[in-house]
Amino acid sequence: MKHRLLILLTILAMVAAACGDDPGTETTEAGDQPATTAADTPDATEAPATTEGGGEVIDIDFWVAFSDEARLGFSEEKAAAFNAEHPEYNVQVTSFASYNDAFDAAVLAVDSGEPPEIIHFFEAATRQALDAVDASGNPIFKSVTEAIDGRTEILGEPVVLDDVVDAARNYYTVDGSFYSMPWNTSTTVMFNNMDILNAAGITEPPTTWGEVEATCEAIAALADGPDACITWPNHSWFVEQSMGQQGELLANNDNGRSDRATEVFLTSDGMLDYINWWKGLNDAGYYSYTGLQRDWDGTSNAYLAEEVAMLIYSSSDTTFFDTNAAFTNQASYMPRNEDVEYVGNLIGGATLWMLDGMDPVQEDGALAFMNFFSNPENAGEWHQITGYVPITKAAVDLLQGDGWYDESPNSKVASDQLADAANTPASLGALLGNFVGIRDVITGAIEDILVNDVDVTERLEQANEEANRSLTEYELLYGDE
Repeated sequence: MKHRLLILLTILAMVAAACGDDPGTETTEAGDQPATTAADTPDATEAPATTEGGGEVIDIDFWVAFSDEARLGFSEEKAAAFNAEHPEYNVQVTSFASYNDAFDAAVLAVDSGEPPEIIHFFEAATRQALDAVDASGNPIFKSVTEAIDGRTEILGEPVVLDDVVDAARNYYTVDGSFYSMPWNTSTTVMFNNMDILNAAGITEPPTTWGEVEATCEAIAALADGPDACITWPNHSWFVEQSMGQQGELLANNDNGRSDRATEVFLTSDGMLDYINWWKGLNDAGYYSYTGLQRDWDGTSNAYLAEEVAMLIYSSSDTTFFDTNAAFTNQASYMPRNEDVEYVGNLIGGATLWMLDGMDPVQEDGALAFMNFFSNPENAGEWHQITGYVPITKAAVDLLQGDGWYDESPNSKVASDQLADAANTPASLGALLGNFVGIRDVITGAIEDILVNDVDVTERLEQANEEANRSLTEYELLYGDE
């Protein structure tokens, strides 16, 4: 069984290289601070700290897959605030530059028997985290819903889990339970340089594929317009978003939600339509491909440099674009296929998973911290400094009451788009074993289509075979026995 665990964690570490920290912010931004590693935490041989009353302080290790000043700084600030309010606990934040680094460390930590109490996993790792077991076959992580056990407050901290916004609630609820605590949640939106669009006679951002094509045609006719019209990173997450918009399943068994997914569908009508549309933009010179897979920095830099007029991207960087754009930046919904009924966009981002097997006092400290971390004030502040959606309805109400959305209308677009989604398996997104490995297969196929001009149907058929082999191998190890 231990061998099975190590295989699973190794898969997590290897496939995470294809995804980074969040589908919308996989690479660190310029100016990010160096990551703190597990080696930088206090020496375990030091004498334990004590409270004023002489009791031993209870450490709670919190591993965060962010290293930039804003997001890591937020995490450290809130840990310090919690520790000040609860001096019997010491939440210690350990930073990693990406999920890949965090997973590498997790392999070593679990094997040594010293994993953190709280660890930050991205949404595509949900199935793998659920499947992770220790050497005795027990789950590594404990359901947060089970641990809370119906309580409305823990150590005086109100429980916020029941107030999580619907999009995150629906995605992360598995078998009727929240196994992890939602934190950073995003979706895809489009950022528009309205100065260029207005110069081309376009007064509103395009909302459909056809309108994007018409807008690009108008921009191409500008005498001093950009060389290209639109860009977005070559990442499977955008494919998944389009499948949700079109009501298409990425996998069987209701996207892995009514039962474990055992087959993926990479040659569906919706998939072919989206990739053919993408290729058409590329062939026409409207879409700018940087030549790198998952190139978040390259595409965002092209937009800020006004080399393109539109950028489809993660809403998690809304504040970044509002702050750094030297032009009129306007956010809008991700453009959709006008030939089918709109079903809904899905989420990206990550949650906080809690270690199973803690003693009740330590577990209550971890639970109290996770609820404190996303209380309305903290969730609202987190949204403002990043662009991730406010994770609770109370945070949304607080921001609305403070006039934040009047001041920053771009910040509301992601929440509105998610609220407009139907609660269907297609718009929720898939739960898959080795999901990020499958994402890598899709991303590689798209690059082949864009760069080498191969036939879309034939290339997706090849990708479908490869992805299904990967899923089958995973399910042989971790599927129902």
